[in-house]
Amino acid sequence: MPTAGELMLFLDEQQTLSDLLQSIQLQIHAADYTQVSIEWGEDVTHPPYNKLYYICEGEGWIRVGDTEYTPKAGQLFIAPAHAPISFGTVNGRRPFLKYWCHFSITAGPFDLFQWIGMPLCIDAQDSNRITTLFQAMVDAKWQHAIAARLREKAMLLELVALYLDDVKVRVLQHRSDEISRLAVIQQYVASHLNTSITVEQMAEAVHLHPNYFIAYFKKHLGVPPMKYVGLKRVERAKLLLTTTPLSIKEIADQIGFQDTSHFTKFFRKETSLSPTEYRAAPHHKP
Repeated sequence: MPTAGELMLFLDEQQTLSDLLQSIQLQIHAADYTQVSIEWGEDVTHPPYNKLYYICEGEGWIRVGDTEYTPKAGQLFIAPAHAPISFGTVNGRRPFLKYWCHFSITAGPFDLFQWIGMPLCIDAQDSNRITTLFQAMVDAKWQHAIAARLREKAMLLELVALYLDDVKVRVLQHRSDEISRLAVIQQYVASHLNTSITVEQMAEAVHLHPNYFIAYFKKHLGVPPMKYVGLKRVERAKLLLTTTPLSIKEIADQIGFQDTSHFTKFFRKETSLSPTEYRAAPHHKP
């Protein structure tokens, strides 16, 4: 049973990872459906991209670091970017028939899988869904239409999401300090939204020089510090508008606006609706 402190740390890590994913960037380098040859294999390399396989038939082995895997039909396998990887076929056995994709997925300045750890080989829970998504991604990859670029990324994001749905994700040990520092910043902002937050105050909370802090913050969370504060103010305002009977003036006070008209102007700029219009809109009701 986790202690209260361990639970809070876990929740802080999850919130930090969630915010990092707001700035996620995705690029597909190659994707296909392939029956590999008996000569399929490679000595240790450190590819700068992730490899995602869905095994349909056949046998083979893949080594990541010091661990060797022998994925079976119906299993998904991820080889993280920059990890030492080698692979090959099994003598006398039919080699893999597989869907595969080489891709980069970054959160802030790092590949997503440099932040998190998880099992690299899992059983697919819905093989029909996995096959459909892979085939749609491969089809889109071969098309030249602008919309196809969006579709292929959408298919891959769904595949990665399905993978993460089925595993226990943890923050990697060597990233814990970074996550903790980012969590302190996020907690500072969340607990001071009713005040006039400055970059200097945020930097002081993590003992960084303001100039360095601005670059550090944007590097990791994808937006400048004050833009992040604005996004959190809007997020809090939306929640209060749709879940409480507080007046517009009271909500403005709670997110750091002493002047209601200033709050209304700010909210309209961010959402294209006034606070009153947002609260009244049927599709915003909880």
